[in-house]
Formats: sequence, structure tokens, C-alpha cells
Amino acid sequence: MAEDLPTPSASPPPAANTACGTCVFNNAAQLRALGVDVSGHDHVVALAGNPNTGKSTVFNALTGLRQHVGNWPGKTVTGAEGGFGYRQRHYKLIDLPGTYSLLSDSQDEDVARDFLLFGQPDVTVVVVDATRLQRNLNLVLQILQVTGRVVVALNLVDEAHRHGLALDQRHLARELGVPVVPMTARNRQGLDTLLEAIEQVALGTVATRARRVRHGDDRTEHAVSELAARLRRDHPGLANTRWIALRLLEGDPGIERAVTDGTLDRLSGATPHAVSSETTGT
Repeated sequence: MAEDLPTPSASPPPAANTACGTCVFNNAAQLRALGVDVSGHDHVVALAGNPNTGKSTVFNALTGLRQHVGNWPGKTVTGAEGGFGYRQRHYKLIDLPGTYSLLSDSQDEDVARDFLLFGQPDVTVVVVDATRLQRNLNLVLQILQVTGRVVVALNLVDEAHRHGLALDQRHLARELGVPVVPMTARNRQGLDTLLEAIEQVALGTVATRARRVRHGDDRTEHAVSELAARLRRDHPGLANTRWIALRLLEGDPGIERAVTDGTLDRLSGATPHAVSSETTGT
């Protein structure tokens, strides 16, 4: 149970462990640029999902009262963040705005996309509604193009069973290449399994093989590779250059804005920006 877990201490976190992959200590500057203070935490976990999937219920179950809300830097979008402990490690949990897609068409989608692309969280938990799985998997597959450090929280399984839907989470996990945890967040069912999966992905003790789309056309692959190489040269330290290159070639207006308004420079250079927050809990 989240409320029984150890409260994060004020002492500094241990030195970075090379086994932790994109450990928070390796990208703390990029996270600060996105308005997230990671001091005192060992790992950063992003919480993503479509609206009305029970994402906020999962967030509240994990963090209890250890949470606060505020606006994302430069945005009118409100976000929440909190903390939880598990097996003597401290986790910062970032509740991203509910979104149907990373193909940016709104400020909410801008925030979710930028955090996953440039913040490189240690783990991304994608909450999906088990009764509307086909619709929700669109976002899951898009996130898997950005990061393989994913846990799928298959929420509302009780509702799915009530509607006569059979769920094979093992088969789904094999197809997606990441852990899938069935749960009913409002009753805290599956929460312990979710915590364990988060820890395994954060520490790299479970091998994920995220399902990713590759373009079969050689000319497309050549263009993507060339543009990605140019992005790496013009923006040293920029993450996910292949995905950004694909979106630029497809004419994504959100990514085009990120190039022209200096967002890519800011995030690859990791200039810190303050975040305004209002405390709502302890």
C-alpha cells in the first residue's frame, strides 16, 4: 500500500548506478528545464493515458497526500506531481495531462509529448481502460516509439469482466514488449504488482523489447537517418532524434514549432526554468 511505504528523506540520494539506464541523475538538467525538481528522488516516473482511464485514481493511490499541482512552464496547462517510496527508493511521479495522441494538436499534447521526448523519465506508466483497449492502444504504441521503459497499467479490469470481456495480459505484454499489469485502481487491486513492475523497469532488471514501427521503404529510412544526424549535430544532447525526424518529415506542426521557437535548443541545452506550484498536500 502506498501510504505504508517509507517517506522520502531529506538526505541526498545515492550515487547514480550505471544499471539504471536513463537514471534521473543523468538527465536532471533536462527535467529542470521542464519544470521538475528531482532532488531527493532516485527515479522519475511519468503517468500518461487517455482521459477517463482512471489515471488520476492511479496517481492518488501511489502518492496519497504527497502531491502538489501547478502550471507547466510557459503553459496554461495544470499538472500534478507527487512522490512515493518503494523498497527504500524514492520516486517522483509526474501526472501528465490526459491525451489521446502525441501527434501534438493542443497544449495538453504539447506538454505530454515534450516531457516524454526530452525529459526521458526512467519509467512511463501508461494507464489504459480495459473496456476500451483498442482505442487506448493508439497512445501506447506512440509512446513505445519514444521509449521502451514503459509499464502498461490495464485499469478497470473489473468493468471489463462485468461486460464479458476476456483479457489476456500475458499475450498483450508479449505483443507490446513491456510489462502489462491488470488492476482496479479505485480498489487498489494490482497496486503492489504495479509498484514491482515500476521498480523492475527503473532498475533494468526486466528486459523490455518495445514494439516499434520501422518504415520498410529504403528512401524513407535514408531521409530519417540523415535528418536525425543533422538534429544531433545542430542540437547536441537532444534525445529521440529519430522520432523527431519522422515527425518533421510528416509535417507535424508541434515539432516544427519546437524547432523554430527554440524549444529544441532550450531542452538540449537544458537551461533551467522555474515552475509555479501550489501546495495541496504534504
